[in-house]
Amino acid sequence: MAGPSKFIALTPKLYDYLVAHGHNGDPIRAELAAETAQLGSISTMQIAAEQGTLMAILAGAIGARSAVEVGTFTGYSALCVARALPADGRLLCCDVNEQWTGIGRRYWERAGVANKITLKLGPAADTLKALPVSHTFDFAFIDADKSSYGIYYEEILKRLRPGGLILFDNVLWNGAVIEETIKDADTLALRALNDFIANDTRVEAVMIGVADGLTIVRKK
Repeated sequence: MAGPSKFIALTPKLYDYLVAHGHNGDPIRAELAAETAQLGSISTMQIAAEQGTLMAILAGAIGARSAVEVGTFTGYSALCVARALPADGRLLCCDVNEQWTGIGRRYWERAGVANKITLKLGPAADTLKALPVSHTFDFAFIDADKSSYGIYYEEILKRLRPGGLILFDNVLWNGAVIEETIKDADTLALRALNDFIANDTRVEAVMIGVADGLTIVRKK
């Protein structure tokens, strides 16, 4: 049985305080976020600033040299992770939209990390399945079509080195995962994935309340 609640609900003012008291921004990240915001409502697909910083800290903490990202959008998360990789590190980005990733390319160049990033345009499942199993990753971030999260998980996990991390975005899905009346395909897929990971003996996992929910999986 769970003990007393150990969390605090964030008001907008408290959230601003939280972001201000971490290393969550620099001019290039801020400019990329501002340009992404000009895309309108779709801009909500960009990860939160503190999430990007957390991802970079985790990638650096495990000494990641090889990373993969499924769902790149305008390149903010890729920028954060690529910066955390060593000079000879490699990040494979999988996406289907040339226009949005084109924005990211410009900022990767400005940040001096473009040489670390390989962008593959096309269905991510096909890109991952085409990789030999001997192609290993240390770190992975999954933030694409929710109905395919399970496929991405299995394809990456078999190529993840022991001790490597996989991060899943949007696992709380704005609270929809606990609303039984909501039964669209994405919500059902996230529910199923969350339940599966919670019982997957191949990994250790924790779900944390960052942004729209972030699950961190460590391969045993």
